[in-house]
Amino acid sequence: MQIYECMRMIRKLFVIFACNSHCSHRDYFMKKNIHPKYHSDAKITCACGSIIKTGSTIPEMKIEICGACHPLYTGKQKVLDSTGRVDRFKKMAEKTASKKAVLTQKKEKPVKTKAEIKKVVSKKKKAKK
Repeated sequence: MQIYECMRMIRKLFVIFACNSHCSHRDYFMKKNIHPKYHSDAKITCACGSIIKTGSTIPEMKIEICGACHPLYTGKQKVLDSTGRVDRFKKMAEKTASKKAVLTQKKEKPVKTKAEIKKVVSKKKKAKK
């Protein structure tokens, strides 16, 4: 039973791959009305102005970066900062740097001699008694 099922599947695959695009067998195996419409003249427009024509199920697309303006391919660095994120990051970095500078500045304590330390210790002992 399994051998016959395998042979049937092999026959179907052979018919699909052996037939050309004009053969009627191909229509037999494809489901009707479930595939999106294919546009062979689809247009992709980049923000830099480059237009690419290709085939797609979507007739027109707009993209931000393409191969003509991508920094990896052009060697030029391009900053895309539309919402001021870089400025906010720089302000935040300045604030943290200033806070670190304040914390790292240690207040110098006056150095006490041994005699001064003994006086402080003796005062504490007298206060406890």
